[in-house]
This record gives sequence, structure tokens and C-alpha cells, in this order.
Amino acid sequence: MIYLDNAASTRIHDDVLDSMLPYLKEHYGNASSIHRYGRLAHRAIEKARRQIASLINADPSEILITSGGTESNNTVLRGIAQSDTCNQIITSLAEHDAVLEPCMRLAKTGMNIIYLKVDKLGAVNPSDLKDCISKNTCLVSIMFGNNEVGTIQRIPEIAKICNEQKIPFHTDAVQAVGKIPINVKELGIDLLSVSSHKLHGPKGIGALYIKDGIKIDPVMFGGGQEHGLRSGTENVANIVGFGKACEIAENNMAKNMSHMTKLCDLLVDKILHEIPKVTLNGDPKSRLPNNAHFTFLGVNGEDLIIKLDEHGIAASTGSACSVNTQKASHVLQAMGFSHEQITGSLRLTLCVFNNKQEIEQTVTLLKSIVQELRAVSPFKAKYSFDDV
Repeated sequence: MIYLDNAASTRIHDDVLDSMLPYLKEHYGNASSIHRYGRLAHRAIEKARRQIASLINADPSEILITSGGTESNNTVLRGIAQSDTCNQIITSLAEHDAVLEPCMRLAKTGMNIIYLKVDKLGAVNPSDLKDCISKNTCLVSIMFGNNEVGTIQRIPEIAKICNEQKIPFHTDAVQAVGKIPINVKELGIDLLSVSSHKLHGPKGIGALYIKDGIKIDPVMFGGGQEHGLRSGTENVANIVGFGKACEIAENNMAKNMSHMTKLCDLLVDKILHEIPKVTLNGDPKSRLPNNAHFTFLGVNGEDLIIKLDEHGIAASTGSACSVNTQKASHVLQAMGFSHEQITGSLRLTLCVFNNKQEIEQTVTLLKSIVQELRAVSPFKAKYSFDDV
């Protein structure tokens, strides 16, 4: 298998798995217990909290452990919305469903949700944000790097606008954390969502950075864990694994970025030069180092995925979180893509474990598959395919 769907999930790092095993076997105590087993679990959690915080230059006390990016996003939106002074939230049309869905539900309760447009590269214009902010705005939520097309937003400018207006700024950084350097203090970010399984950690665990002084009401109640913001017995083994994944990502950031960027540049260059009528989607420069999203004219993206899978290559058309709904990509729609362009999309996302040989094998096979599908394409008469 050649795995090129790392935006959906990543292979767990061997060292991460090794760090988790003791907390699944010998050290299985409840972190809230005061005996030795409980104290060992509690110390392990606090070590992981420090590792998570270090990756984004936060203070450990500012890290809330969650079950993943979806819960982190919901915690921000619902926690802020419960404030007595809140009646307007600003986000964008290209956000992940973990932001858009809670926003739609909040709108049904009377919350005013403003959706900023994105340009053809998937980017928000900071000036549009500035124009929409009012005295009623209580939160701005704009993702860091897009999960489908890889475009990185102008976070410093967006954060500056929010900081000047004293409005909390949240960013869904699930796809970006661990792949590019992120310093929440330098960037002026108030709230940031992270997911472990996007950076070679275990699934079902994540975090929310909450800047000291930012007030969020809890949305889960019970035993008062996580300083009362997220009750429930802690998943110690997964938290430990998450912390280790963050430590590995921080220690290898420059090397991993260089590796993924070189492979991704090779992939993009070979596809654009060796397969006709293909476009790279998203910002060609300001993008995540592991993301390559294409439109193959006259080809159905799902057919591409099936054919690639038959030959041992894992890819996707876009967000794995919404694939079961069979709906067209709202991100590509927001970018102004036609139905034909959307259906011909393919997302290839890399990781540190991929290599040059895999890229070359993928492009060679992709050329053959595209040629095969275009030969029977219903758009064959509409377009002249040089490779058919």
C-alpha cells in the first residue's frame, strides 16, 4: 500500500505506541485517584500537557484536553455562545463541518452567524472580516490551513484585527499543527484546536488551547476534570501518546517540513507536466507542505479513488469526515468551482513516512488511470484529451 490520505488520518508513530503501552497495562489507574496508581496517571497527563503546550508555545495551564478537533471546535463555539453578551459569530464558508455544523445549530437558537466568502484560492480577505465586525461580535473562527485544498489563511492579519477589537479569535489548526511552526503568542491566537491523529498520534484525543483570560463556559458536566471545563475520566494512554506525538513533531519540525515539501513539490510538478488538463487547487505558495489537491478535467474523482485503491494507493476527494453524506464539497463550492470541476477533484496528502519512489509510482499509475477513464468519459466529445 501507498498511503496518501494523511489529511484524513496518519499512521501512529512507533515511539508513540511504545509510550502508551505502560498506561494500558501496568499504569492503569484513574488520574483522579489519590493512591500511587492515580498519582502516576496524573503525572503522565501533566507531562503530556507540557508537551502539547510546547509545540505551539503555550503555557501548560492553557491546554484543555479533549477527544479531538471536533470537540475542541464545538467547545469554543458552544462555550462562547452561552455567554450573556454573545449574539454574533463570524466564520468562513470554507470551514470544516466541525465548525459549520455547530454554527448552523446555534443559528437556530437565534445566534447571528456571518459567513465570510473565500477567493478562488480558498483564502479569506482580512478586510472583509474587518467590515463585518460589530459591537455584537463575540467570536471569530477561521481555520489555519484548509483540510481539503491546503490553503493557509492570513492568520497574523486576522488575529491582529481581532486583537485590536478585543474579540476572541479561534482557529481550527487541526491540519496545520505539527506540520508547520505555530506560535500562538506571536500570532495573537486566543483559541486553537488540535487533533492527535493528524500528527501520528492516537485517535480519539485532542486539545484546545485557551489563552489565559479567555472565558468559556463548560459544555460537559460531571466530576469536574480539566479544571471543570471537560468532565469525564481521562483517557490516560491516549493523552500520553498525544503528548509524545507532539514532542516528536516539535523535535523534527524542520526536517519533516523539508521532507514533505520536497515530495509534495515533486508530486505537483510531475502531475502538472505529465498529465494534461489538470489544475492544482488552493494557493500554490501559501499552503500546507503535505497537501496537493487537483482537478482532473473529464474524470470523476470517486472513480479515480476506486481505481487507485485497486492498485494499492489510498487517496481521497476531500474531507473524510463528510464522505458518508455524499455531498459536493462546500469548500470547492465556496471557491467558485463548477460541478464538473468539483466531481473531478482528488486530494493527495503526504507524511514523513512517504518517499520519492512512492510518489513516482503514484504518478505513473495515475497517468494510466486518467487515460483509461477519459477514454470512456461522457465529456470526451466536449474536451480534447491529448492523452487519449
